[in-house]
Amino acid sequence: MEEVSQMLLERVRTLLAEHDPAATARLDFLRAQFDAGLAWVHFPVGLGGLDAPREDQRIVDEALAAAGAPTNEPDRIGIGLGMAAPTILVHGTDEQRRRFLRPLWTGEEVWCQLFSEPGAGSDLAGLATRAVPQRPDGSGDSGDSGDWLVTGQKVWTSIAHEARWGILIARTDPNVPKHKGLTYFVCDMTAPGVQVRPLRQLTGEAEFNEVFLSEVRIPDALRLGPVGAGWAVAQTTLMNERVAIGGGARPREGGMIGVVAREWRERPGLRTPAAHDALLELWVQSEAARLTAARLRQQLAAGAPGPEGSAVKLAFARLNQEISGFELDLVGEEGLRYDSWSTGDWATARPNSANFTGRGAGYRYLRSKGNSIEGGTSEILRNIVAERVLGLPPEIRVDKDVPWKDLSR
Repeated sequence: MEEVSQMLLERVRTLLAEHDPAATARLDFLRAQFDAGLAWVHFPVGLGGLDAPREDQRIVDEALAAAGAPTNEPDRIGIGLGMAAPTILVHGTDEQRRRFLRPLWTGEEVWCQLFSEPGAGSDLAGLATRAVPQRPDGSGDSGDSGDWLVTGQKVWTSIAHEARWGILIARTDPNVPKHKGLTYFVCDMTAPGVQVRPLRQLTGEAEFNEVFLSEVRIPDALRLGPVGAGWAVAQTTLMNERVAIGGGARPREGGMIGVVAREWRERPGLRTPAAHDALLELWVQSEAARLTAARLRQQLAAGAPGPEGSAVKLAFARLNQEISGFELDLVGEEGLRYDSWSTGDWATARPNSANFTGRGAGYRYLRSKGNSIEGGTSEILRNIVAERVLGLPPEIRVDKDVPWKDLSR
């Protein structure tokens, strides 16, 4: 392990010597960092990594931060980093990996997730968006080497208004059970037939969107995985999504608990014995969740995320909501004030990231309500933990073997 650490530090020193952060354009530095294998050190050589242990990314990030190197603004491109990249790495072709991973990591191309639909949220496999094959001669016999025409509606699509690409699941065979008739695609968000409309949230902003797809033409070269194997590919996305949301690397007092702890220390007038006890309990729970996530990331070094990621995302949502509620009680009437986004008008703002720890208490309280929905509802995650982690009997499902076209909708 010491040899690996020294190798990474030597690579960082070489990168900094050849590309002085103070004199190199931000994008040029990020491209050079990717090409040096210092983007995702656990990725393969040539794809932003060095086949090093995942946890050693911390060594690189700390050394670059100390040198004043720019970041790729992970809050802005979180969907690409946490969901699209690991899916493309596992299921993409060599050509797809070479085409997408570098501009994804540098932030040149923003990604969104086209999964949920108005009639298929928690039951994602019930989605109705259709992908119909089109041969080069215009016939619809097969998608191989041809195109697909995609029609349908997606919803709750974060940052779709900023996205260049979207990861998309669509139904390619309605005559088989719902989990078996899906195929996974990469969708060009600038293609004709793609329409993005804002969805106002409880906060008044429109971080989310609904996306309408009207005979959007997707080349078969942008299909990830075999035809009909979309559910298996989507599991890679979903498992990584839950780890990205709930299991990200954080220092002690990172995230929401750090915001409230700073307020506690800096404003003695807010303190009461009851509030002290409540904050201490939330702090301990947050630290336990942070250490559990760290242990999960160590396990990831040996393979892809498993169902355990659902547990850390479940804990993340609950704690965020409890901490933001405690903060609102702590600050009293201050929590009724609503700070504006950078535009100065929260009612028309279109955020370009999902980061909200830097906002006011009122905003955090409202936005945290979505944590138990996005990335898998807490109810669904409890089912996953119960069945796939604890080994409890599964829920009875009467539609598993019924063709999708015969399901009641």
